[in-house]
Amino acid sequence: MLEISSRTYKRWTQEGEVKADGRPNAERPEPANKLTPEEKHQVLEICNEEAWQSLPPSQIVPALADEGVYIASESSFYRILKEAGQLHHRGRAQAPKKVSKPKSYKATAPNQVWSWDISVPQQAAGEMRDYGPSSSACRCW
Repeated sequence: MLEISSRTYKRWTQEGEVKADGRPNAERPEPANKLTPEEKHQVLEICNEEAWQSLPPSQIVPALADEGVYIASESSFYRILKEAGQLHHRGRAQAPKKVSKPKSYKATAPNQVWSWDISVPQQAAGEMRDYGPSSSACRCW
């Protein structure tokens, strides 16, 4: 069967028919610790001050805490900046650029792709090796 208790079955049914899910329409009270619009505005003002505008919230919040100021958590700072469309690269340096992968080659037969191995092999202590043209390694796939 359904493996549910009779109480659950009674709660889910009404006049012999299954009731619609009431969760989407349920009233949910606002959290008591929700930031007010004034506090959100204060976070944005602080993040846009000249001293803080080039720093991410992960550096702003601890620096403010060192000064004895606490407005909101680091995650709240990130959330508020995202809501305001200001969550982007905040430093003086340029934002990182997308780098494409290097072109790769696929060999379907011998002697189609050649590559040089420029790594230096390990040598025993005190042993001298000549890495001249005659000893360079070339690999062929």
